[in-house]
Amino acid sequence: MNWNGLEKHRIDLKLPLLIIRGSRGLLACGYLNVDTFNKTGEVAAIVAGVKDFDDMLVAKVVKISVAAEQAGIKPEMTGTEVVERIR
Repeated sequence: MNWNGLEKHRIDLKLPLLIIRGSRGLLACGYLNVDTFNKTGEVAAIVAGVKDFDDMLVAKVVKISVAAEQAGIKPEMTGTEVVERIR
């Protein structure tokens, strides 16, 4: 994976809180709530059951914000597909 133009953030809790951020939005683990992104109008896609960034890339999206839908992101996309849209 080419990580250029992306930020990776990991916060170690009982399960890791993982975020991949691009200039157009973010891909995050299930710790984050898509409702908050809807309130702020931000592009966000959520994947679940992931333990590291590699897991995030192959996981299927389970939730998206309204702005993510408008940006062409759909549930069931892979994390890699989302990353290419938010880069």
